[in-house]
Amino acid sequence: MVHATVYVGFTVPQLLRGAQSRIFPSRSPLGLLRHSAFCYCTGNGTIKSKRKMDHLERTANNFRQEVITQAKVCGITNESETVKRLRLAIANKDFTFKAGQWVDFFIPGVSVVGGFSICSSPGLLEREGILELAVKHTVHPPAHWIHTECTLDSEVALRVGGDFFFDPQPGDSPVNLVLIAGGVGINPLFSILLHIADLHGYQEGKGNRHELGTVKLYYSAKNTSELLFKKNILGLMKAFPGKITCCFHVTQQHSQICTELQPHITEGRISEKDLEKHVSNDTSWYICGPPPMIESISKLLTSIGVPRNRIFFEKWW
Repeated sequence: MVHATVYVGFTVPQLLRGAQSRIFPSRSPLGLLRHSAFCYCTGNGTIKSKRKMDHLERTANNFRQEVITQAKVCGITNESETVKRLRLAIANKDFTFKAGQWVDFFIPGVSVVGGFSICSSPGLLEREGILELAVKHTVHPPAHWIHTECTLDSEVALRVGGDFFFDPQPGDSPVNLVLIAGGVGINPLFSILLHIADLHGYQEGKGNRHELGTVKLYYSAKNTSELLFKKNILGLMKAFPGKITCCFHVTQQHSQICTELQPHITEGRISEKDLEKHVSNDTSWYICGPPPMIESISKLLTSIGVPRNRIFFEKWW
């Protein structure tokens, strides 16, 4: 199941009132400033932006959980030269999310509220109490803090939100998915991919009642070094042959491609020829990436006969 919302801006200082003292009783209050690089999702094909709204403005009409939960950084790795992958330990058992959603990200001493898509699966949180984020370095204060000041055992707080997700229920008719990612837009789609892999695993090992279709991921980046999670994705394809497949696209590759990746690499952008073979009445399309890419892909899908109500996208600014 997926929902889509068009966002409007408004000021929401009340969102944090009463929460600050519970989360960071000894820290300076958290304010509301600009967020320069997050995303929103919409169900139509129109993309409009006159100015950069902050994260809380942009997502004001989105679903948000009421619970704001403390989290501790328990792992930091370099996913690429510009992207850090955080593992966050969460003890609160009431904290849940759906694959594809994001978190409000509160940092002690940083007045800007961040917003980052979750890149891990709901199953990892359920099994280990772990949530993961992959954050690209920018001058935006929360992202800058993650890349320059965040350390193991740093404490932050999180609140789940978002209407862009995939959450099939037992008894739902199976649906095939085509996931289309550009750059760091892979994050929510990787969460969806991992969730589907979990459901396949449960189905095989525990008699799960979910009926699942196939998943095809098209993932485009400048070069292979900027393809996030590529080893994980290759592992999923090997674990679930025919059920999960992927084609990586690179647009500015200048170095030799490693042997393991070569069978799955296409040089050039994702094209109509790539996508038209997946058009069917039981296929849903999820897109996340830079606005020009979303504009192009969504128009392309409409032109090849995909109904608008089967196209869902999350746009990154």
